[in-house]
Amino acid sequence: MTNAIFVHHSDSTRYQFGEQHPFSPIRMTLTIDLLKAAGALRDDQIASPSTTADQALLSLVHREDYISAVERLSLDKPTVEDTAAAGRYGLDTEDTPFFPGMHDAAAAIAAGSVHAAELVMSGAATHAYHMAGGLHHAFPDRGSGFCVYNDAAVAIQYIRQHYGARVLYIDTDVHHGDGVQWSFYNEPEVCTYSIHETGKFLFPGTGFVHERGADAGFGACFNVPMEPYTEDDSWLESFRSSITKIAEVFKPDIIVSQHGCDAHAYDPLSHIHCSMRIYQEMPVIIHELAHKHSEGRWVALGGGGYDWWRVVPRAWSLVWLTMSEHPIVQKLNNGEDVPLPETWLDKWSGASPTPLPDCWLDDRSQVLPIPRRAEIEVKNRLTTAIAVQDL
Repeated sequence: MTNAIFVHHSDSTRYQFGEQHPFSPIRMTLTIDLLKAAGALRDDQIASPSTTADQALLSLVHREDYISAVERLSLDKPTVEDTAAAGRYGLDTEDTPFFPGMHDAAAAIAAGSVHAAELVMSGAATHAYHMAGGLHHAFPDRGSGFCVYNDAAVAIQYIRQHYGARVLYIDTDVHHGDGVQWSFYNEPEVCTYSIHETGKFLFPGTGFVHERGADAGFGACFNVPMEPYTEDDSWLESFRSSITKIAEVFKPDIIVSQHGCDAHAYDPLSHIHCSMRIYQEMPVIIHELAHKHSEGRWVALGGGGYDWWRVVPRAWSLVWLTMSEHPIVQKLNNGEDVPLPETWLDKWSGASPTPLPDCWLDDRSQVLPIPRRAEIEVKNRLTTAIAVQDL
């Protein structure tokens, strides 16, 4: 049995809202190139789905009228009537505008996440990583927050339908994983967990501790909203203490995790002040939980992250390095300062608008401390305690 498989569908790079939009497929190109330059990703470790997600698969989560609207708006020249109806489906906003080929690209991403889930649940792999996935804001009837189809929710529903497995969904994006949460808000066999910047100040404005599920799903939904300008120690303390307790109680058959990397201090779309350290340690914690509670079964997805050059390639690479138990992670865990591959730096430094980091982890002296650190830590500790108080 292969331990870890890297899932990539070439059509997923067509998922692009425009050159000026913060959600850019260059993030995937940079990350894959970094992994290959580091000798951490071989061709025989990469799997590609043979097809895109069809309507039957997408309908596990999305309404048929929404899927049909996405298909029509994906044409090179949608009709006036379809264009006028785009707003009804959340596809006329600055964040999530429709574009030619949108359906095929988004369906390819959904197919990749389902393929990763099937590889793990069938026993073909212990871990699977689909970096293009993690579009966690899409709803059954509309797009939202750069997300057209909710591949994470589709993959989870596929697992439920075909294997009846208990799924623990862990969302580490700085934005609340709202689309996945609401898709399973009444479902006791899917536990959704999201650690994010508080919705008091950041899109999508949800993800508070009182959102705990409904009906049979009450108590299977957890949110840990962090204060703006939270730093590494407080973020990691809240994450480790809460998710460890939740996994112990829920006892999942599989973990599906979303690895948006926009809680970094360099990210332009949030107010969290963390360094690369959290992206080193969070996958390690999830990896440990998977082997402790779900016989290693772990599917990881990508997500947000809008400092394309300095943050995303390193953060996303660290997920795969952890999954594949690469020596680089072992060195980082031992406190070593590991440099990035010179070939990657030479190739991309000229294109980057800012100087690229030369090591896998940040020079912490370059991330200025926050004067309100003690106050923020106290608030986060209280929030975390409330979030898991009923366990």
